[in-house]
Amino acid sequence: MSLTDESRAPVELPDPEPFSLISASGKAVPAKARRGYNLPDLDILQKLYRRMVVARRWDTQVTALTRQGRLSTYPSARGQEASEIGTVTAMRETDWLFPTYRDSIAVWTRGVPTAELLSGFRGDWHCGWDPKMHRTAPQTTPLATQALHAVGFGTAAKLSKDPIAVATFIGDGATSEGDTHEAFNFAGVWQSPTVFVIQNNQFAISVPIAKQTRARLLADRAVGYGIPGYFVDGNDAAAVYTIVSEALDRARTGGGPTIIECLTYRIEPHTNSDDPSRYRGSADVEAWKAKDPIERLERYLDSKGAIDEALKESIAIESEEAATAMREAMNAEPALDPMELFEHVYSSRRPALLEQRDALAAELADSPNAEEASE
Repeated sequence: MSLTDESRAPVELPDPEPFSLISASGKAVPAKARRGYNLPDLDILQKLYRRMVVARRWDTQVTALTRQGRLSTYPSARGQEASEIGTVTAMRETDWLFPTYRDSIAVWTRGVPTAELLSGFRGDWHCGWDPKMHRTAPQTTPLATQALHAVGFGTAAKLSKDPIAVATFIGDGATSEGDTHEAFNFAGVWQSPTVFVIQNNQFAISVPIAKQTRARLLADRAVGYGIPGYFVDGNDAAAVYTIVSEALDRARTGGGPTIIECLTYRIEPHTNSDDPSRYRGSADVEAWKAKDPIERLERYLDSKGAIDEALKESIAIESEEAATAMREAMNAEPALDPMELFEHVYSSRRPALLEQRDALAAELADSPNAEEASE
C-alpha cells in the first residue's frame, strides 16, 4: 500500500461548532447552517421522541431501585438520551453494539430484557443476556476495552464479507485511555466498519474535560488517524440520528470507521455512590437541564403539529408499563447457582479449574443449607 492510495485520502478537522438540526429552543436550524443535511422525516422524529421518553422513565425507575438498595450500583444516562437513542435508532437489527456501563437505555432499547440487563448491576451475572441473540456485547466497566472489541469484531466482519456496521460508545474520560488510541489506529489502518460515538458528558467521574485534554475537540483526534470526524450537538436527537446513520451506511459499504463526538451533559451523579456537588455547581446543571433533549424535540414536533395529547398519553402509558415491568422483574428473586462460576471460563476446562469446582461442590454439599438448596 502506497501513501497515494485512495484509502489514505486526507480528512478534515470537524467544524468547531457542534452540528445541529434542531436548536435548544425547539426550532429547526436554518437551512444554510445544516451543512447540506435535511431533518429526518417526522415519523423518525416521533420514534426518537417516544423512545427517549420511555427510556427516561425506565432509567429513573432503575435509579430509584438503586437508592432503595435493590441494585448495588447504577450509572444513569439522564440527559444523554439523544446521544444513546439517536445512535441505536440509526442502527439496523443486523448491526452490532458495544456499550459501556452507562449505556443501559441503549441496550434496553435494542431489545435486551430488563431482568437480563440489570442482572449485572445486581451482582447475579457479569452479563445476563445472549450477545448473539441481541447483537449487543456485554456492558464493560473497564474504560475503553469495548472499543478494541468493537474494532476486532468489525474487522472480522469485513474479512468474512459480512456487510454489517459496528457501533461503540466511548465516554470522554475513556478517550484518555491507551485502548482508545489503539482502537482508533487499528480501525483506521484496517478500515474497520466501526463507528465510535464519544459521549462527551464533560466529566470523567469528577475530572472535567479541561483537565483531561488540551485538544480543541475530542473529535479533532480523528484527523490524526485518517478517520472522518464529526462534532455533534449530543442533545439534538435529530442531528445524532442523521450523522450516525450516514456513518453506519458508510461503514457497511466499505467506507471504514468514523469518530463522532456528541457534546452532552451528565445530569445525575456518576453513580449512586457519587457526590457531584464536590466538583460542579448547581447552576451548571440547571443550565444544561434547559437544553433537555426530550423537551427540545417535543417543542419541534409540537410546532409541526406532529404531537398531540393522544400521542403523549400513549407514550405515558407505555412508559409506566415499562417501569412496572422492570419493578416486577427486580422483585423476583434470582435462582443463583454458585457452580456457574466455572462455566464459560475456558472452552476446554483446565485441571486447576476442575479442582476448584470439585472443592466448592464438596463444600456446598457439607453446608447446613445443602438440603434446603437441593429442594
